[in-house]
Amino acid sequence: MAVVPPRPDRQKSDTPPAPDPPGVTFGPKLPTLPPKNRDAARQAVDRTGPLNDTVTIRPIEPGDRAEWERLWTDYLAFYETSVRQDIRDTAFARLTGSDPQDFHGLLALVGDRPVGLVHYLFHRHGWKVENVCYLQDLYADPEVRGTGVGRALIEAVYDRADAAGAPSVYWLTQEGNATARRLYDRIAANTGFIKYQRVT
Repeated sequence: MAVVPPRPDRQKSDTPPAPDPPGVTFGPKLPTLPPKNRDAARQAVDRTGPLNDTVTIRPIEPGDRAEWERLWTDYLAFYETSVRQDIRDTAFARLTGSDPQDFHGLLALVGDRPVGLVHYLFHRHGWKVENVCYLQDLYADPEVRGTGVGRALIEAVYDRADAAGAPSVYWLTQEGNATARRLYDRIAANTGFIKYQRVT
């Protein structure tokens, strides 16, 4: 379990990152803090607003099923969708399983209360030797938005991706998700690519 106050913006270079080759992209090339600066950065207050309590980020555990389902249901409702019960059962089993190639999940807690979640997956990339990390689901309860919970969850995924040797982290969001995009624009790069999906 890690107690991780949100970090400030990662240091930026004057030189823009090189673009991926033409075609699909699996995420921006993000600047990273040097290891010696990370401990100091963890003590900083998130620029989106201070937390009244420390945020604790830890992996999702089997005993978290009820709170995880509450948070994930609210996340799906935000995107005006839902999934069948067997998909919920399978998703939670994967999140709490032992396969390193399966989905991973983290909870954000304020005190003992879960207030946010993130799901992520490591996978192969045709243009890289190392894996990349896809951050699929990110959600914070409405009452804690703007306090740094979302940022703390993303930074926790960054740390785990770095530790796994897969520092390229990417995710998708809807164009009109303005509130979330204000955070994303501070800690990541918009690649400019448009997603297409097969119609079934």
